[in-house]
Amino acid sequence: MELALQTGLTLLAVFPILLLIGIPIAVTIGISSVLAILSALPWENAVFTAAQRIFTGINSFSLLAIPFFILAGIIMNNGGIAIKLVNFANLLAGKLPGSLAHTNVIGNMLFGSISGSGTAAAAAMGGIMTPLQEEAGYDKDFAAAVNVASAPTGLLIPPSNSLIIYSLVSGGTSVTALFMAGYIPGILWGIAIMAVAFFIAKKKGYKTVTKEKITLSQALKVILDAIPSLSLIVIIIGGITGGIFTATEGAAIAVVYSLLLSMLLYKSIKIKDLPRILLEAVNMTAMIVFLIGASSIMSWVLAFTNVPTYITNLILGISNNPIVILLIMNVLLLIVGTFMDATPAILIFTPIFLPIAQSLGMDSIQFGIMLVFNLCIGTITPPVGNTLFVGCRVAKTKVEGVIKKILPFYIAIFVVLMLVTFIPQLSLFIPKLMGVA
Repeated sequence: MELALQTGLTLLAVFPILLLIGIPIAVTIGISSVLAILSALPWENAVFTAAQRIFTGINSFSLLAIPFFILAGIIMNNGGIAIKLVNFANLLAGKLPGSLAHTNVIGNMLFGSISGSGTAAAAAMGGIMTPLQEEAGYDKDFAAAVNVASAPTGLLIPPSNSLIIYSLVSGGTSVTALFMAGYIPGILWGIAIMAVAFFIAKKKGYKTVTKEKITLSQALKVILDAIPSLSLIVIIIGGITGGIFTATEGAAIAVVYSLLLSMLLYKSIKIKDLPRILLEAVNMTAMIVFLIGASSIMSWVLAFTNVPTYITNLILGISNNPIVILLIMNVLLLIVGTFMDATPAILIFTPIFLPIAQSLGMDSIQFGIMLVFNLCIGTITPPVGNTLFVGCRVAKTKVEGVIKKILPFYIAIFVVLMLVTFIPQLSLFIPKLMGVA
């Protein structure tokens, strides 16, 4: 008991200090966890335990899907796929008030789901849509706010690396079920952003840009241009849900398909570009794998010190009302998301909060969607929000101005979060319909 207390106090003392002085989150997790183990175990045992936990944490076949999906996303981001999806999105939303804003949202939902990255979606779509909106008389901060607010939908709409990591750390929750569960919440997020943008566009007088009637031949050309990109979603998700291949195999197929599409059909990637693309993918993969390894050490420390049980008892001691408990969990996760990236947050807080959710009768699939949804909001919230900063940088505008414009979108997103939290069928309907839950 004394050793566990000493270990826990060491972790609690070192972790916030390193975080506050600006040490990267992965290094902070690793150093604080190792020092916590050293406070309780001899040097040899501590080093052996840390190394063993790192190996155990990253020794997973399912984890191989992440580097493949990262590489596929980078290829797509460089492969001219974004503009095809923008044209298709504009075909769907071109007649609505504020049509360019709606095009931005739909484009983010499509590109984000294909690339699996909210940040990549914000960069790709923002680079295309913000100048068009500004030219059409839209407020630049509003345009950036729409782009930023809708970019994280790709972390919910499959394929999603965050859901793969949650599957790994939650004890084997089906990746296929999680992928299917992400559709309705992700689409609801996008619809909520479009609803707010619609009312703001009506108030500000942002008219449709597509004044002339699009002919059938023009519409067909746009659809045909987009079909090869959209087919990737059908092939990957259809193959996974149909049991033709696993998520990991699907990720590898996504790389091959996107590479052939970009090199042979769109001809936007040359052989000389491949070393740069591969290096970028390796850098991102190494960062995530390091995070997973370091977080695995922290997970062992938390289990050794019995922290999850203490936190569970503390939260359950506040109230026995499931609604109150779920609200507390959401607030805590929203706070965590403002200063911690999604990957370490999932690795650290899933073992803590999942047992509480399950004790309330919440399915692990629904909890996973709720968890990732909360952390998606963190990506567009200061002070760490990477997607927020990327969106502002692409739009060449200041964060302060965008924050003012994004507030109504935060409210709409929070409403959808509450629906996802308290209506299980929003997450479970499709997985049950497909027979994977």
